[in-house]
Amino acid sequence: MLSGRSWVLGVSVKEVGEPFFGVNPRCGSSLDPPFYSATVADGDAALEAADAAFAEFSSLPGSRRAELLEAIACELEEGCDGLLERAHEETALSLDRLASERARACHQLRLYGAEVRGEAWRGLRQESAQPARRPVPCPDLRRMCVPLGPVVVFGASNFPLAYSVVGGDVASALAVGCPVVVKAHEAHPGTSEIAARAIIRAIARLGLPQGVFALLHGPGPTVGTALVKHPLTTAVAFTGSLPAGRALWDAAAARPVPIPVFAEMGSINPIFILPGAMRARPLEIAVGLAASVNGGCGQFCTKPGLVVVHESAGFDDFLAALAGETRRAPAGIALHAGIAAAFRQRTRDWLGREGVAEVARGCGSGQAQGAEVSSVLLRTDGETFVQNRGILDQENFGPVCLVVTVKAPEEMFRVARGLGGQLTATIHKEEGDREASRELTRILMRKAGRLIQNGFPTGVEVCGAMTHGGPYPATTDSRFTSVGTAALERFLRPVTFQNFLQEDLPEPLRDGHAHSGSSVSFSSL
Repeated sequence: MLSGRSWVLGVSVKEVGEPFFGVNPRCGSSLDPPFYSATVADGDAALEAADAAFAEFSSLPGSRRAELLEAIACELEEGCDGLLERAHEETALSLDRLASERARACHQLRLYGAEVRGEAWRGLRQESAQPARRPVPCPDLRRMCVPLGPVVVFGASNFPLAYSVVGGDVASALAVGCPVVVKAHEAHPGTSEIAARAIIRAIARLGLPQGVFALLHGPGPTVGTALVKHPLTTAVAFTGSLPAGRALWDAAAARPVPIPVFAEMGSINPIFILPGAMRARPLEIAVGLAASVNGGCGQFCTKPGLVVVHESAGFDDFLAALAGETRRAPAGIALHAGIAAAFRQRTRDWLGREGVAEVARGCGSGQAQGAEVSSVLLRTDGETFVQNRGILDQENFGPVCLVVTVKAPEEMFRVARGLGGQLTATIHKEEGDREASRELTRILMRKAGRLIQNGFPTGVEVCGAMTHGGPYPATTDSRFTSVGTAALERFLRPVTFQNFLQEDLPEPLRDGHAHSGSSVSFSSL
């Protein structure tokens, strides 16, 4: 049974204030039970408990925290009756999609657990002393990474499992020893509570401090901002819109002691189709592109929203095929009515610009009760796109794609150079496109965190080599990724120990350390 409350120290907190409800986006109806926003006192209690738990939790062997992550995965798979059904009600995502997302979340948890069973995440480095070196002796220097402290994580609307309460941000923070306070997304409060209780059960089963995790409900501008400003918060992870992410970043920077905000704020994920590729496989590219644009109702942060093409041989066939796929695309249900309304308004704004035309629209009215949206295909030319920067180059979260036509390679390069930071950028090429592809690659390496050749950006593999990040405004710090084992680096900082006696060093830095799951107490240093 759902309590409708926030959870601190393993128990639900008192109901205060006016309730709010989860909403079924298919029909707009409220879902029981009522939920209550956390108070300032609840936030204080959560972060004080997290700070108190930090010394013990961060001192555990990596293998012990791996056990926690694995226990959470088991709880998600075996102990969360009704999780997928509630998520389906709150988000309109299909049960198959949600089952896949749960599997992804469990994979992340186990992958990060395996990572901290080893030592690579600590970033161990050593420079041996050279007392005889002239003119200046070299001291003994040993460097390792240590956890930051309590981390605040904001749940994402489009991934109620893999990017929210049991998602990659939570998993990577817990993996390295950082307690977590989650600000649940208001669009799926019931899903958040079920997932949070899975973490709480896993913590209790392993006998770990309950302050390691807390869940707080409430609006981002009040509850969320207060958590970011709290003096015990040491880092923030966020996935969502640019305005919300920027507000959190600004709040963190304005603190007396600023802290890092790792915000992933989406992008338009441009696709560039070179002439050889257009001649060789216009239909294949069109079908793949349509699937990438419309998958998940266009609500993936890696959805390609911009396609830049030469008006060359094959283009007419490509555009006709893409228009046909768009018209056949069934209407979808946005995650909530606010997303649907923003999608419709931005699409109208684009169509209101001179030189932008609608090519095709999918099934459905786009104005039905609830949050129904239809796929839309738009077209413009390179000059119009360049003249409308700040409007046409902004993310439109939903199933829409803008095709920009150019007449020369330099015009394509100009469009690419003018883009802001992106999560991904894609190049479709054939053998004859080699020179243009190389120039595009040079340009796009400065623009995106992941470059794709002859493919599509939706689908983010969770592994060691993945980068899910990019220059601003895709993220607030392009040096890091929010997906894959390198995501752990966000919640660590380096410390160097100079001329320490062996017995005073953290164990991983001592001579002869076995480098496998040893304990180190950061709190005593």
